[in-house]
Amino acid sequence: MTTGTADITVGSELPPLAAGPITRTTLALFAGASGDHNPMHIDTDVARSAGLGDVFAHGMLSMAYLGRLLTDWVAPEAIRTYGVRFGAVTPVLAEPTATGKVVAIEDVRGERHATLDIAVTLPDGTVTLTGTAVVALTGSTVTTL
Repeated sequence: MTTGTADITVGSELPPLAAGPITRTTLALFAGASGDHNPMHIDTDVARSAGLGDVFAHGMLSMAYLGRLLTDWVAPEAIRTYGVRFGAVTPVLAEPTATGKVVAIEDVRGERHATLDIAVTLPDGTVTLTGTAVVALTGSTVTTL
C-alpha cells in the first residue's frame, strides 16, 4: 500500500524489513555478488583459527538490507544521503531486522526532506548497524504496511 508523503511526520516509522536467517548460502552468494571473498565470512576453519566460533556476515550485507529498507519505502532516486556505522558482527543463522524512523523533516531548496535514523538489530537486541539517511518526500509516495 502507498500513501502520500504529506502524511509522513516526525516519529513515522518505516515498515521493518525482516531479512530472514543469514545462512552459509547467503554468505556465499553475497561474497560472489560483492567480490568480497574474505574467508572470515565463508570459511569456518579460518574463522575458528582466529578465535571465533564460526563465520559471520559481511557488514556490507547488513548495509544492503538497510538500503533495501529505504528503497522499499521510497524510490532510489529520492535518497539524498545514506551512511552507517558498524557496531557488531552478525553471526551465521542470525535473523536481522532493518528499521527506520523519521527524526526530522525540513524544506531544502524547495524539496521536503525526511531525516531517518536507521538500524539493523538481531532478535537478542544486538544492534549491528546504525545510520542515518535523508530522503526527498516531495512528489513521492511511500510504502506503508
